[in-house]
Amino acid sequence: MADEENAPEESPEGAPEEASVDPAVEEGLEGVAEAAGEAIDAAEAVAASPARTVEFIKEVPLAVTVEVGRSRMTIQDLLQLGQGSVVELTKLAGDPLDIFINGKQVAYGEAVIVNEKFGIRLTEIISPEERLKHV
Repeated sequence: MADEENAPEESPEGAPEEASVDPAVEEGLEGVAEAAGEAIDAAEAVAASPARTVEFIKEVPLAVTVEVGRSRMTIQDLLQLGQGSVVELTKLAGDPLDIFINGKQVAYGEAVIVNEKFGIRLTEIISPEERLKHV
């Protein structure tokens, strides 16, 4: 008798009846299926047009900094600086200049004059492996 109580009910054709699904669970599963479909569509769109992704990041602004040299001084020495003062830097004349993008050193270069303005000629680009060593 106990086995008859726990046995699934059979339909008139002899097949077990399907269990009813909670409507909230069913709605949640439909939402998951819809989100998965949207994710697949987005992945296919990116795979189909990688140039669009590259074009998007080309517009990101970056801060480029060229460092001629550095110096350390006390506050007393800083307060004594005036117009015409000379601050000695750690680099020698002719040493390559350090080039930073968003605060990370990426290259070395030398100063040049272009149309009466300063410019930088890149002489060496630091490899990604070397940049990671300094992180």
